[in-house]
Amino acid sequence: MSTTTGAFRAFALEPFPTITRGDDLSGVITEVLAAQATELQDGDVIVIASKVVSIAEERFVDLAGVTPGPAALDLSARTGKPAEIVELILGESSDHFVAGERGPIIARHHIGYQLTSAGIDRAGPDGAWLLPKDPDASARALRDAITALSGATVAVVIADSDGRADRRGATVISIGAAGIAPLRVTEHTEPDGKTKRQEETLTDLVAAAAGLILGQRGRGAPVAVLRGIAYEHSDEGVAAILHHAP
Repeated sequence: MSTTTGAFRAFALEPFPTITRGDDLSGVITEVLAAQATELQDGDVIVIASKVVSIAEERFVDLAGVTPGPAALDLSARTGKPAEIVELILGESSDHFVAGERGPIIARHHIGYQLTSAGIDRAGPDGAWLLPKDPDASARALRDAITALSGATVAVVIADSDGRADRRGATVISIGAAGIAPLRVTEHTEPDGKTKRQEETLTDLVAAAAGLILGQRGRGAPVAVLRGIAYEHSDEGVAAILHHAP
């Protein structure tokens, strides 16, 4: 397949029902598609917000059962973030730093990703959602189930909203992928005859494109379909391109 994209279409799956713990996410996605009278096509990329994957995989933590240690209490006082959440961040990561005077806390998750707050999402005042245990495995399972239900050969990207240490605001990145190579590699010859190789994180570009319409900030549309994206098929996943392996 060509890796050059000239144009693509993106649309959200909505209205999308509220996902609860243990739900069959792939089944819900196909039901919403049927309600929209939309059929998936070969080559479609389905981008799914990580939070609904975490909810379906029951990655909930009750904060009442979290006891902050001295390091969490100190970091909580510095940043204003609840001490129980900080304890979870420290428990889910191997190292961290505070990007500004009062945050955000940028942490390297045990699975290799560097994320704001180790990718932890609040679940109201009393709980939190952790990332999926293995986002690439989650993407493969979702891709296989959706392909089986729809009959279309698709790719899946699991996306997470994340801040940057050098600026305010959040963007959207990929933390899991199946059926799509995470890197787009191009080579061209320089005027001096040398060959220059360039690598782009294609799954991040796909996640960011979907982020324009995903509802991770309250819109209520946690799944989007991108159609017309050129990519190479691969199941190596996002973990394959990390500098720090899990």
